[in-house]
Amino acid sequence: MPEIRRLPETLVNRIAAGEVVERPASALKELVENAVDAGASRIVVSIVEGGLGSLEVTDDGCGMSPDEMALALERHATSKLPDEAIEQVSTLGFRGEALPSIASVSKLTLESRPRGAEHGHKVVVDHGSVGQRGPAALPPGTRVRVEDLFGKIPARRKFLRTPRSEYAACLDVVRRLAMARPDVGFTFEHGDRRIFSVQAGDSTEARVAQIIARELADNGVSIELERPSEEGVMRLTGVAGLPTYNRGVADHQYLFVNGRPVKDRLLTGAVRGAYADMLARDRHAVLALFLDIPFADVDVNVHPAKTEVRFRDAAAVRGFIVSGLRQALSTGDRRSAQAPDAGAMGRWQTEPLAPEPAAMRSIFAGRDWSAPSPSRVAEARAAWQTHGETLAAPQGRAEAAEAIPQEAEDYPLGVARGQVANTYIVAEAADGLVIVDQHAAHERIVLERLRAAGAGDKVAASQALLIPDVVEMDEPACDRLEEQIDHFATLGLVIERFGPSAMLVRAMPASLKQADSAALLTDLADDLAKHGSSLLLGEKIEHVLATMACHGSVRAGRTLNVPEMNALLREMESTPRSGQCNHGRPTWVKLSMDDVEKLFGRH
Repeated sequence: MPEIRRLPETLVNRIAAGEVVERPASALKELVENAVDAGASRIVVSIVEGGLGSLEVTDDGCGMSPDEMALALERHATSKLPDEAIEQVSTLGFRGEALPSIASVSKLTLESRPRGAEHGHKVVVDHGSVGQRGPAALPPGTRVRVEDLFGKIPARRKFLRTPRSEYAACLDVVRRLAMARPDVGFTFEHGDRRIFSVQAGDSTEARVAQIIARELADNGVSIELERPSEEGVMRLTGVAGLPTYNRGVADHQYLFVNGRPVKDRLLTGAVRGAYADMLARDRHAVLALFLDIPFADVDVNVHPAKTEVRFRDAAAVRGFIVSGLRQALSTGDRRSAQAPDAGAMGRWQTEPLAPEPAAMRSIFAGRDWSAPSPSRVAEARAAWQTHGETLAAPQGRAEAAEAIPQEAEDYPLGVARGQVANTYIVAEAADGLVIVDQHAAHERIVLERLRAAGAGDKVAASQALLIPDVVEMDEPACDRLEEQIDHFATLGLVIERFGPSAMLVRAMPASLKQADSAALLTDLADDLAKHGSSLLLGEKIEHVLATMACHGSVRAGRTLNVPEMNALLREMESTPRSGQCNHGRPTWVKLSMDDVEKLFGRH
């Protein structure tokens, strides 16, 4: 058997660095977190070549004395744990490995000056070897500069990506930390360019909109919800984008737990569940969620970089996030896209909308408009009588204006004036022109009507099976399902244990009575394994309701009369989430009167 021996200190430090420092972005994350924990009100981050050249973090925090600086460069030394209660940690960092780990794989220059001190001090560590020490000129606070990352470890260096990719990762790190702390000002520079700068004291909503996208301020809703837990109170705040304001990738979903940026599968699954009936599968919500939870209910020490967390009651947390998001979206749910697509607007033109008939082209060809003659006028009038009706005929129909008693200013979505292509309702509002997709709008209305008029009770009703189904599964999966038997029964799924490795299905939810019971239980068991609890059955039911709503709604191509159009508009104004259909597309858009007048050159 090989001899057991102690590893040398330099190798131990490199192993620790491998856990904490994977790339420039991970080193930057540790340094910015230290600056935040030091009580900084302003943090300046500067990187060169995506952090491959150098990265520097400067803060105006409490600073360190020379003795504290020396101690900070030792492993497992921290000021962030006043006692041994690691589960009560309230800072971003606490492991005490960041500085020595980074210093073991780079050239690190640490400069710091405590408040009230006459001058600062500097320490240089080159790949684990302590070098220059001495005084330094800097204002109160700390400045850390990292150069030549993995310069003496080519095996690690060759796995780094291009400067462009590393820059994107660094930008994401700083964005997340800046969103987590709107009370701190952040400046981020890449080379000679200032990427963004935000001031301290912003509101959460303003900070999020500044960093993610300014359009989010007009296309999102604020979230603020509290719920008691065993150890205290859970609180959910943040900004959630309307379903119509979405992206093709999930890179604009920012999640925080107790002020700590995290990337957690349970939280992302909860977001997906909350938007389940409002977004297409290939679209993703834009949001920033801040979950504050008692320290005893969450374990943040499950990953060296602290990007993952573990909840004591994962089911409660997931349900809280789903209900909080849905509740928030139901307050701004009647809003749609804030403006028509810019590309679509750009295609408006003043050219003829249809080719002129040959007869009209022959009549007007070579016309001298400055000297009209009576014969030419007569010819034009005859041509209009022959062809003008074809050009001007609407594709839908509207009643005479006298048949519309409503006034446009009385209703947010206005009063119907006609129908285009038997698909789109054109309405006049007090401040513009509203265009409604009749099928998408009615699809949402029918779905919400099913829910509000007792759809939940109908879904919870069970359809007993004439012969119970026996579903064979592995024992751990059966154990997970057995723990949730009572919960499933409230949703109409009646199951019981049938030996060590089988479940008996006695009844299915009424709306899922045609479903494959074996596939359903397998999906539920898998979901329980991921999240500890399941909303998957509820999400399946929501999908069934959405399908029912789609088949029961007004189809595109159906001609509506004006009273029917107005009835649809009025119901949209009173229906939750009517601004988007069940697939996340907008149900209506508005052209303001300014937009309309610009089309005709009036502005």
